[in-house]
Amino acid sequence: MVAVGTVTAFTVEPVGRFLGLRGPEVAPGPPAPPAVEPDPVLRALDLGASGPSAEGLTARLDQVGASPALGNLSGVVLDPASGETLWALDEAVPRTPASTTKLLTAAAILLTVEHDTTLETRVVQGEEPGTLVLVGGGDPTLSVLPRDTPTYNYPDAARLDDLVEQVQAATSEPVERIVVDASRYTGERLAPGVGESDVPGGHIAPVEPVMLDVDRQDPLLATTPRSSEPALAVGRALGERLGVPPDAVAVSREPVAGEGATVLGEVSSPSIERMVESMVLTSDNTLAETLARELAIATGHEPSFAGATTAILEVLAEHGLDVSTVALSDASGMSTENDISPAVLAELLAEAVGPDRPDEVAMMLRPMLPGLPVAGASGTLGGRYIDNAREGRGWVQAKTGTLTGVSTLAGIVTDVEGKLLVFALMSDGANTLEARAALDEMAAAIRTCGCR
Repeated sequence: MVAVGTVTAFTVEPVGRFLGLRGPEVAPGPPAPPAVEPDPVLRALDLGASGPSAEGLTARLDQVGASPALGNLSGVVLDPASGETLWALDEAVPRTPASTTKLLTAAAILLTVEHDTTLETRVVQGEEPGTLVLVGGGDPTLSVLPRDTPTYNYPDAARLDDLVEQVQAATSEPVERIVVDASRYTGERLAPGVGESDVPGGHIAPVEPVMLDVDRQDPLLATTPRSSEPALAVGRALGERLGVPPDAVAVSREPVAGEGATVLGEVSSPSIERMVESMVLTSDNTLAETLARELAIATGHEPSFAGATTAILEVLAEHGLDVSTVALSDASGMSTENDISPAVLAELLAEAVGPDRPDEVAMMLRPMLPGLPVAGASGTLGGRYIDNAREGRGWVQAKTGTLTGVSTLAGIVTDVEGKLLVFALMSDGANTLEARAALDEMAAAIRTCGCR
């Protein structure tokens, strides 16, 4: 095998010619074809697509939904163009939604806060000599990573290094002490129904108005331990760069930045729109809770769990969504005390994908849609629809929800006839992983049915 490889190498021009060897004469081939110039086209949905009949889809989903892996199942499929319900099972019964709660949070924020709004983190001169105050402005995505390193999933994230450089350029006085002003938010930092183990387990951080990389111990991992004091961690990271020892860094829950204090540095978060998209795509619990507090502030409520959840429900009700049966203890879905029905989830999604209205509600909700994970391709659906339900891969786009014994899936799918449909599926009382796979099969069945 070595000899064959050697001869082959030596009969290739011009290496063989250089060594005095010649291979067989090779006739010139035909001229190369002209270069292909791609013409990408984003094709619109066929507005005339008929889609499945209610009878046909009901027969199919009742069959797939009979799987014992689904435990207690409820759900609904809507045609957003006509408003017709194509399949329903206990669709008005509230269930634990897990992270599909984030759909309500995202919608309320987009309906209220200007989409290009950013959140600022500032360093100001303290009232005492040698003291700096780091003022948390609500941005949990401030990154400890260098400028040329992508963050976990926060495009345009502000960098701690930029803040440090501004401070160093603005003052020549030695820094002896740093106080983190974390007074922007109030109340408990973990929601009712959220376990203390979820913090070291990497699922959520205590909610504070400034964090580094949403308090990830490893900034590039989805699930990585979080700290009990995110704001203190930011202050110490700033202090490390400015030569301030850890024991000279403190956190205040009361305002400490004086009126008219000299600003020494300021950096801005990604836009609200980009952060909402990231929150939905990766199901970022901590980001959901901080954004919900910004919603509370924007609507005049207390920036706490109670104020944020009240704001979410009020905003959605003001825009015509019936939330009379919804109960929320948090904005992320980590709490086991939340209740939402499939009907509410589906109606909200139908509003987002439906025809434009004079009050522009649909257009305001549109940025929520790119954040919906794509089956087998992105976000929390990136690892699903691989070993099962493959017919839905690339076609199902949905928000996931998972807690112990709870699996939910709510989103959109274009069926085989080109009809855009909205669905919400909720399961509890079963093995979480088995129920999740069974929900994927149901969503794939909506895609392939074309049932008459």
